[in-house]
Amino acid sequence: MSVKKKPLVVVTRKLPDSIETRMRELFDARINLDDTPMTPEQIAEAARTADVLVPTVTDHITAEVVNQPDCKLRLIANFGNGVDNIDVEAAHARGITVTNTPKVLTEDTADMTMALILAVPRRMIEGASILTEGKSWPGWSPTWMLGHRIGGKRLGIIGMGRIGQAVARRARAFGLQIHYHNRRPVAPKIAEELGATYWESLDQMLARMDIISVNCPHTPATYHLLSARRLKLIRKDAYIVNTARGEVTDEDTLIKLIEGGEIGGAGLDVYEHEPAVNPKLVRLAKAGKVTLLPHMGSATIEGRVEMGEKVIINIRTFLDAHKPPDRVLPSML
Repeated sequence: MSVKKKPLVVVTRKLPDSIETRMRELFDARINLDDTPMTPEQIAEAARTADVLVPTVTDHITAEVVNQPDCKLRLIANFGNGVDNIDVEAAHARGITVTNTPKVLTEDTADMTMALILAVPRRMIEGASILTEGKSWPGWSPTWMLGHRIGGKRLGIIGMGRIGQAVARRARAFGLQIHYHNRRPVAPKIAEELGATYWESLDQMLARMDIISVNCPHTPATYHLLSARRLKLIRKDAYIVNTARGEVTDEDTLIKLIEGGEIGGAGLDVYEHEPAVNPKLVRLAKAGKVTLLPHMGSATIEGRVEMGEKVIINIRTFLDAHKPPDRVLPSML
């Protein structure tokens, strides 16, 4: 009696051990044990040999990859919520299903966003470095390391989806006034719960906020949404926090405005050209003008395991000839 061949699943990066073990049990899983990012050539080769590809945000699945004449892929099961690393339209046209892992990282990312909202105006990282980098600390003084209170300040959230709403709930508990810009207003019940004020005009909101939080996905429509023109609308004593995608902000202009004292500062977990980080941002961080984190907003053990479990569910559902629960269509972007 012949044994049915397991589908080949190529995983581009190392995942939590429990997820990799389960994948080996269920599929013919090709695991990336040393976690070295795959080259474009390796990804193209995987597309020619695998039934299912499990990429991450750092892997670019382009139209060229899916349009190879001998592309064998049937499913791209993205390990991540954002799919800006995948040409979803090209995959859909080729008959390749794309899935993601939504509703998993909301609370983790909102926690980190709130941490940056607190850290930047209160100068937390700058203060901590006094004790950890061998600098002289003369002791407490009434006028030393003064930051800014956040209670009563106006927080402008760009993108009021799941993460934006989770940030708003946390921020309201800290006494911030909640404002937001979105493609459309949230449901009245949610707006009432959050005490949130909707701004149809992003320009008008930016000019009036004390802290701005970027929580929208990166799509062609949001590339440089915070353009040079819009960044210049922001008040001189305001702060920007970005835990979404670096491409949403014109990073070069942001740097120039902070250097020139035209924007108060920033808390960044994502960068326009990551993993490369602009050296000017590093200098600003050393000067206490910005707080920088290495894209760790969603980095919790629990979150990564839940993401992996969603990937497995999507793959198994697809292989059972059903629609995966987290299917992504071009019309959704």
